[in-house]
Amino acid sequence: MKRTIALSLGLAMSLLAGTACAADKLTLQLKWVTQGQFAGYYVAKDKGFYEAEGLDVEIKPGGPDVAPPQVIAGGGADVIVDWMPSALATREKGVPLVNIAQPFKRSGMMLTCRKETGITKPEDFKGKTLGVWFGGNEYPFLSWMNHLGIKTDGGPEGVTVLKQGFNVDPLIQKQADCISTMTYNEYWQVIDAGIPEDQLVVFKYEDQGVATLEDGLYVLEKSLDDPAMVDKLARFVKASMQGWNYARENPDEAAEIVLDNDASGAQTEKHQKRMVGEINKLTEGSDGKLDVAAAERTVETLMSGGSDPVITKKPEGAWTTKVMDAVK
Repeated sequence: MKRTIALSLGLAMSLLAGTACAADKLTLQLKWVTQGQFAGYYVAKDKGFYEAEGLDVEIKPGGPDVAPPQVIAGGGADVIVDWMPSALATREKGVPLVNIAQPFKRSGMMLTCRKETGITKPEDFKGKTLGVWFGGNEYPFLSWMNHLGIKTDGGPEGVTVLKQGFNVDPLIQKQADCISTMTYNEYWQVIDAGIPEDQLVVFKYEDQGVATLEDGLYVLEKSLDDPAMVDKLARFVKASMQGWNYARENPDEAAEIVLDNDASGAQTEKHQKRMVGEINKLTEGSDGKLDVAAAERTVETLMSGGSDPVITKKPEGAWTTKVMDAVK
């Protein structure tokens, strides 16, 4: 009897201890499928950085049919990865997204054109067909065209916008003169498809002065009203940045970790190693803190759309230091 009581007490104490030490759950919704673009988060989970901060993080991959703002608005995630143009446009439409951290310091977006089209400068876009991603990714492009004074409704003085799928087929098949690419992904797909670099002309948004912030971490405003949630988010950001730092120091290992988490089996080792290497150029020097000047430039770019701006007024409360200030 005494032995039974002792065992029961021991089991109860173990259960209580387990409850006390239970990790805080948190769900992260990615902007796109599992790939090197999100290496820092997968590394943080794989290397135990989240666990060390008392977190149990679920990483949900995105895809062509997944809109992170809709996921978080519907309660399907605590944090999302999104581009600031998309987040600000969504915020103006009523979903109160707030940037809590900015792992990416630089933009990887660009237009890639066939040299044979004769395009050598942005002004040459007039009369051409340009491939553009939608679903929130079109905002930087539309702002750029407005900045150039080029209409997007076709005609000899405007451009014809081809709604581009998430592939490079329009350029390969010559359906478009230029297509949207990222420095770390689609550009290399063009190269791998057999078009050499010397037959391409690229226009980086960063070089054109119209770059907008990409791949920030966003939450709903109400999350910031809960001190316990702010603490949880601070631990999440801390561990995530450890993951990004590790990915820069160990790019090949980071790529392998990404591949291990790719349930689709669609990614290749060559592509992911190259992607992580390019992504590291965009996160280099970042400590997770948002550069307010860069955010304000993003706002100015989005508002410079003439009669059709991406956002119509400067946002209030669209970013905060509350979480970063709580990082220990």
